[in-house]
Formats: sequence, C-alpha cells, structure tokens
Amino acid sequence: MNAAPCIYVDADACPVKKEIIAVAEKCQVEVFMIASYDHHLEKPAGSSLIHTVQLDRGFQSVDMYIANHTSPGDVVITQDLGLAALILGKKATALSNRGETYTPDQIDFLLAVRHTHAKKRRAGGRTKGPKAMTEADRQRFLQSLTKILVELQENHSSQRNT
Repeated sequence: MNAAPCIYVDADACPVKKEIIAVAEKCQVEVFMIASYDHHLEKPAGSSLIHTVQLDRGFQSVDMYIANHTSPGDVVITQDLGLAALILGKKATALSNRGETYTPDQIDFLLAVRHTHAKKRRAGGRTKGPKAMTEADRQRFLQSLTKILVELQENHSSQRNT
C-alpha cells in the first residue's frame, strides 16, 4: 500500500454523506462521492478533500467506476452486496451505511440471501425492505468508519516508516 487510503462512496442512495464528510475531514482522508446524474451531489464549500463524480445512468456505471478506482487499503461505503464482493476481492474495506463491515467470510451468504429474495419477488412474493435508518445506526456508522480510518492510517504510517 503506497498511497494514503481514500474513501469511495456509492452515493446514489447513501443516507450518511454528512457523517462521511465529517469523519473524513477530521481524519484528513480524501473522499470520492460517486453518483449518477439522476442524483444531485453537492460538494461542500471550502473542502479540498471531498470530490464528487457524476456519471451517466448506465447499468452499474457507479459500481464499475468505484470498482475500477479502488485500491487495496481504500474504504468503500455501499449498500450494494455485489459491489461489496468486488471490493473485498481488491483487498479494500467494504462498509455498509449502518456501520457493518462486510467480510469475505459472510459475503457469499449475504449474496445467496439476496438471490433467494430476488427469486421470491420475481415469483410474485413479497420480502421485507430495509428498516428505517435510526440515530443509533448513524452513531454505529460514525464509530465504525472512524475506527477503520484510524487503523488504516496507523498501518499506512508504519509502512512508510519501514
């Protein structure tokens, strides 16, 4: 890992953008908010750490951009399990907007559950959607992201000094 870690955000439907910006500025980490033109992204005034990238609404264009730009040691924030699986394969950290870190040990199971639910919906069945975002979810996200960034920065710093 040569470069300092960056944060890539699947920003189309991300409910924790403000929290990401706050932690990134505190930790001095660059953030790339990626979204389709269908979603309005506003770059915070006066911040050189926060970048916005708007893409065509092509199928999976945001996911592919993130997957193609992520390097080992980066952090990707997404609700998309398929993107999370790609990111884990690149030796980067995949974090949900509720502060849950996706791991290689669990991603296959999560993808299988997603597939089962999709089959049920295609057959006319119903499945539950995600629960509403709570303040506890936001706090767990803030704690998780802060912990991940501190650990990554410590690892990056120790690698530079060796």
